[in-house]
Amino acid sequence: MKKIAVIPIRKGSKGIPNKNKKKMVGRPLFTWALKEAVFSNLDEVYVFTDDAQVIAFVEREYYWTPKVKALLRNDKNANDTASTEAAMLEFAEKIQYDFDVLTLLQATSPFTLAEDIDTCLQKITTENYDSALTVVNTHRFTWKSSGEAINYNVFQRPRRQDFEGLLIENGAVYCTTKAAFETSKNRISGKIATVTMAEESLTEIDSLSDWTIVEQLLAQRLKSNRRPEKITHLVLDVDGVFTNGSISYTAEGEHTKTFDMRDGMGLEILREDNIKVMVMTSENSPLVAARMEKLKIENVYLGIKDKYALIAHIVKEEGLALSQLAYMGDDVNDLANLCSVGWALVPNNATERVKPYADILLNADSANGAIREACEWIIKYNARF
Repeated sequence: MKKIAVIPIRKGSKGIPNKNKKKMVGRPLFTWALKEAVFSNLDEVYVFTDDAQVIAFVEREYYWTPKVKALLRNDKNANDTASTEAAMLEFAEKIQYDFDVLTLLQATSPFTLAEDIDTCLQKITTENYDSALTVVNTHRFTWKSSGEAINYNVFQRPRRQDFEGLLIENGAVYCTTKAAFETSKNRISGKIATVTMAEESLTEIDSLSDWTIVEQLLAQRLKSNRRPEKITHLVLDVDGVFTNGSISYTAEGEHTKTFDMRDGMGLEILREDNIKVMVMTSENSPLVAARMEKLKIENVYLGIKDKYALIAHIVKEEGLALSQLAYMGDDVNDLANLCSVGWALVPNNATERVKPYADILLNADSANGAIREACEWIIKYNARF
């Protein structure tokens, strides 16, 4: 049974400009749902968009998985008046209905987890439902504008623990069989199952204040999953970690970066302690490649924008836990990793935006002994285990 997903994305957004691409905890908003889809039981995941930048991003960043594909969306189904169902129908026709189960994932639902997707799929594949959707069980009392209570008796107000509450659609995940979709041309139809997600997933992102609330909730959820373990891997950003963040340019392009020799010795000591060092940077720099080769660091990933998804892939492939990793970064694109790994370290001159998310604020600045200080801290920390 072929199970696929579509994530429709439009270029425009009125409430929050470029909302789908705006960085949420350091990552483009749409990548939160995309990453979870990759690690779910789906067979293929399509990003369906009219945005060429998004297509280029997906093709570049998700090279490590054959599950992810990007497909160009027709302009007429990407305007303000186009329905999601119209986009789904266009998508289904483009791939010639080559699926048994179609899943709609909303790009604006960063709380979606792989297990939410898998539970929806299970409702169809093993429990004989025609479709499934995610909901939130809220214990709020609802009213009509006429002043009439809808879901409780005002003279017998129930306690929260005695109140079943209401199931409210959160717009995150919808699954349907091919037969049901062909018949109804709707995201859900026939015998419908509900799958409950966490209450924070009900928060919609329609304004910048919504964005701030969701970002804080998402960062907190990432941090709450961490557990103290022995550190087996150190993952390092480059600019602002190995270097002080400045670059010299000539007419021919990038010219020089400044590295601290003490950092190299610290990393050598780490390797002697059987701690694996990985380097990830969004820049595709020959200077960085040359320096890492000199330092004998084998696991170097250049030109990586979505470091969080790649780290999740590496962790799964190597049978690790995120709590076994220490991560050192300095700016907003490091936030998701700083919130997720076992230990988050930042140089003293990191941006103010990331410092509140650090477990360890180092005394040294980047390119001035910060990595060396981090290495020595890790060795002392591991000695406790």
